[in-house]
Amino acid sequence: MIKKNKIYEGISSILIHVVMYALAIATIMPFVWMLLTSVKDMSDIFVYPPKWLPTNFRFRNYVDAFEAAPFGRFYLNSFLVSATVTIGQLITCSMAAYAFARLKFRGRDLLFYIFLGTMMIPANVTMIPTYMVLSWLGWIDSLNSLIVPGLASAFGTFLLRQFFMTIPRELEEAAFIDGASRIQVLVKVIIPLAKPALATLAIFTFMGVFNDFIWALICINSEELKTVQLGLATFRDKYLTQWDLLMAGSVTATLPILIVFFIAQKYFIQGITLSGMKE
Repeated sequence: MIKKNKIYEGISSILIHVVMYALAIATIMPFVWMLLTSVKDMSDIFVYPPKWLPTNFRFRNYVDAFEAAPFGRFYLNSFLVSATVTIGQLITCSMAAYAFARLKFRGRDLLFYIFLGTMMIPANVTMIPTYMVLSWLGWIDSLNSLIVPGLASAFGTFLLRQFFMTIPRELEEAAFIDGASRIQVLVKVIIPLAKPALATLAIFTFMGVFNDFIWALICINSEELKTVQLGLATFRDKYLTQWDLLMAGSVTATLPILIVFFIAQKYFIQGITLSGMKE
């Protein structure tokens, strides 16, 4: 009986690994195709049957892509907007989450549910009102229109609030006994313990802002203020979809997201480890 159970466990483990590897390959293949296409000549892209490997590796495509459009400026704009929004959300969401998780005031739960209910409103519904407010402020066609609306987030507040509630209150009480204020408790006690949740929020925010296209397309008109995603779209229209150069630009646009993910990946592992130690 024990041998049969071990055999069944071994077969199930093999099947699970086969499915996982199959899904991983299916997920990574589009990125591999994009990378290989970025070093192909146009004559190799439209051949039938399709060729995975190019006849001649043409790394010149990356140089041509950056010479065809001011991608350096586009990257600077994207990094500036993404980093500012990410830092802003980490600050505002941490403070709001701490208030909802620890402070006691009249109507706290009702206010939190109303705040949480804004997550159910599609972003497309709020685009026109937000655009009208930004137009009234004179921020259209400026980086303020991409930064200010994203400095606060209901999702980020909810995510951090749920994590803050798992932190033992005894740690805060010990800090209060030592004379710490609310802000000091948040900065010196809560924030260091919430690095996994903060890293998760930072990754989601950075990826969402860096990859945003629709809102940037609505608000930005000047060439020098365009982000990477707008730059790729303009590049496509202007050069009648030269796929070799477009794929080269897409590869370089993907690298910052991968770098941010791999840098913050250790905090995910740390969060899993710490979650197993909590009572």
